[in-house]
Amino acid sequence: MPLLSPDNSQISRNQSFRSLEMVTLDMDKEFDQLPFGVDYGRLENGLVYYVKCNPKPKKRASLALAVKVGSVLEEEDERGVAHIVEHLAFSATKKYTNHNIVKFLESIGAEFGPCQNASTSFDETVYKLFVPIDKSELLSEAIQVLSEFSSEIRLSKDDLEKERGAVMEEYRDNRNASGRIFDAYWTLMMEGSKYAERLPIGLENVIKTVPSQTLKQFYQKWYHLCNMAVIAVGDFSDTKSVIELIRTHFGHKYSALDPPPITHFPVPSHEDPRFSYFVEPEASGSAVMISYKMQVDEIKTVKDYREMLVKSMFRIALNRRFFKISHRKDPPYFSCSIGAYALVRQSKAYIMTSSCKEKGTLDALESMLIEVARVRLHGFSEREISVVRALLMSRIESAYLERDQMESSSLRYEYSQHFTDNKPIIGIEYEAQLQKSILPDISASEVSKFAEKLRTSGSCVIQIIEPQASAIIDDPKNIVTKINKLEKERSISPWNDEHIPEQIVKSKPNTGNIAQQLEHVNVGATELILSNGMRVCYKCTDFFNDQVVFTGFSYGGLSELPESKYFSSSMGSTFAEEIGVFGHRPSVLMDMLAGKRVDIDIEVRAYRRTFYGDCSPFYLETALQLVYQLFTTNVTPDDEVIKRVMQVKEEAILARERDPYTSFANRAREINYGTSYFFRPFRISDLPKVNPLKACEYFNTCFKDPSTFTVVIVGNIDPTIALPLILQYLGGIQKPPEPILQFNCDYIKGLPYKFPKTVTREVVFSPMVEAQCMVRLCFPIELKKDTMEEEIHYTEFLSKLLETKLLQLLRFKHGQIYSTSVSEFFDGDLPCLTGDIRGDIRIDFSCDPKISLKLVG
Repeated sequence: MPLLSPDNSQISRNQSFRSLEMVTLDMDKEFDQLPFGVDYGRLENGLVYYVKCNPKPKKRASLALAVKVGSVLEEEDERGVAHIVEHLAFSATKKYTNHNIVKFLESIGAEFGPCQNASTSFDETVYKLFVPIDKSELLSEAIQVLSEFSSEIRLSKDDLEKERGAVMEEYRDNRNASGRIFDAYWTLMMEGSKYAERLPIGLENVIKTVPSQTLKQFYQKWYHLCNMAVIAVGDFSDTKSVIELIRTHFGHKYSALDPPPITHFPVPSHEDPRFSYFVEPEASGSAVMISYKMQVDEIKTVKDYREMLVKSMFRIALNRRFFKISHRKDPPYFSCSIGAYALVRQSKAYIMTSSCKEKGTLDALESMLIEVARVRLHGFSEREISVVRALLMSRIESAYLERDQMESSSLRYEYSQHFTDNKPIIGIEYEAQLQKSILPDISASEVSKFAEKLRTSGSCVIQIIEPQASAIIDDPKNIVTKINKLEKERSISPWNDEHIPEQIVKSKPNTGNIAQQLEHVNVGATELILSNGMRVCYKCTDFFNDQVVFTGFSYGGLSELPESKYFSSSMGSTFAEEIGVFGHRPSVLMDMLAGKRVDIDIEVRAYRRTFYGDCSPFYLETALQLVYQLFTTNVTPDDEVIKRVMQVKEEAILARERDPYTSFANRAREINYGTSYFFRPFRISDLPKVNPLKACEYFNTCFKDPSTFTVVIVGNIDPTIALPLILQYLGGIQKPPEPILQFNCDYIKGLPYKFPKTVTREVVFSPMVEAQCMVRLCFPIELKKDTMEEEIHYTEFLSKLLETKLLQLLRFKHGQIYSTSVSEFFDGDLPCLTGDIRGDIRIDFSCDPKISLKLVG
């Protein structure tokens, strides 16, 4: 019998992008302001609606109420009110009281959680529901919930008092190092604008003391139907019935005849750069941020769209340079990237961010500024831009091939953006045609010109973050002056790119053969045992048109090692990945894979060694070539790479030790698992124990013997094409003369630790800039081997049930926490063991330190 019958319709569909016709480009052509592909309209009362049928996921709907009201509209005594209103929406409305909205959502299997169902930003508030619709009344009630949010939030004194604690805890969660760094940066960025003083979380004194009447006034002033849109995307039988439900629940509502206009607050530009030297003792590391503020671009015409593509190409090209610099000898930073971010409704910023070694911020700043100046002077090469062009073409091809497989939540987000920010929706079919027509015509010189927009004289903000001061504020100012002088003198040399090989595999291996073949008819899968002993199981599916997913694993990992070898071996994967596990350095492989939709990673864990990833069906051969390279590459220590990796490791340890929660986490781990070296985090004193040669030697043994590996391949594959590739690249891996790391899954060594035998209660104190508190409760559990699979599911169910109950108790009844999590941990990831398996259920929540013991009780 054939391995699997190829689906010709899928194959022809995959070819459809290649034959997609290009369009005649009229740069002045304006896009339709109406969103493409969705039923869009406005009720008589001013409410806008977007409704679309979308089958993914089945029997589910993604709903939203988008409101053009955010924190920037608050007056001084209202700072934080927009966010509190959002919280109270789930507490009580005219129809629902006592958190019955939350109970309704949970009763139908729709999740409720922090940041999951609503969000408040500077310019808008969005309420989101993701609900099952297998029963028609569920969709109707979910839309009714949104209608309650629009005009019927209760906002009583009692409701407010119950919710203050939760809002206050969310505020307190933000008073850590990251929060303080962001607050300082935002204030500097937005200086001169109302946005600088309107962070959505608000002020502590407002959260604690604002009267309910102030909330009511804000709600009644701004929450008008003409400022709102209802969005419904889901597996509906038709859109007309959904629109009728919206009319039923919203159509009878009327807002004030003359609602106040939504004010637009400008963000002023500035010629002189702004500087911030922020010393934060709890910072996770040293970093540099360079921001270039500018007005948001409106994409109204084909020309605007083309300019958007040019800017995207610039960011990608510059990021690839940053990545290569970070992998050089003695790099100025560990990582660096540039991104475009919407700051507020009318302003955006291009932000370059780098993380670097302690006392290395000035070197990082200089390198970042030099690279942008280098592009202004010498531009990107045509080869660099050809790589970027291939990347963008590959992305749009994938989006086009899976255009009917988008998740409803993604579409909901697009429609929300169209309403709040006027972002055009032109349809993926037309967008694919545009990019296919435009990208080949964009030159390297055109992309390079965008660097002119990134000058320190153009609304630039520079922030340096260090855990302890090593410079003064004048130092970054002097660096800016220095780079400007070098650029003016044209003293910055051109970019020197490295040679990129054309082939991943230098010479193709001899093809293996099939030693045994099994058909698993019940699941529609084929299992092969290859001549080198590797087991390969594959199945053709149609979940995604442009995806093949693969995993390869072998039993036996770090748990088999004695303590004397553990520290070196546990670093093996890190060293190997930086040196190049696929036979090429990461910076080289990045260019070799440009435009090829392939992603593959490796992992060495306690009980298993794994490689996993996904690819487009077009690039299955490339993916299998990388697997072949993984098994045939001998990683050898490179002094430069080893030095850089150890430096990053040391900085990470120092950053962890600065975190005030570290002492708490370490003590909790020690109580639960003892002093086991496997659970104890790396210390500075452990670094000298790492032998790079031994680390690489261990890694090389992990992916060497194909006979110990099982590979599973699932996706849109044509077996007549895939099978020869599997036999060549997986079957072509040579089996070593002697077995390497050949373990039976029933006899894997367990991790060396013991759970405590008695109840332990302990309070851990740690010095902090601002007081915070974390609570953790751990309950050891043991699952019997015979019923382990069922009990794992029971444990997951129990954890979710506990999380729901604890949220009801601690947040809705006591009103003292923002969120809680209940998670389970099991000793290992094996499908079977010779004995019972151990684990624990862990409850975590943060709260006011003064009431922590009460809430534990």
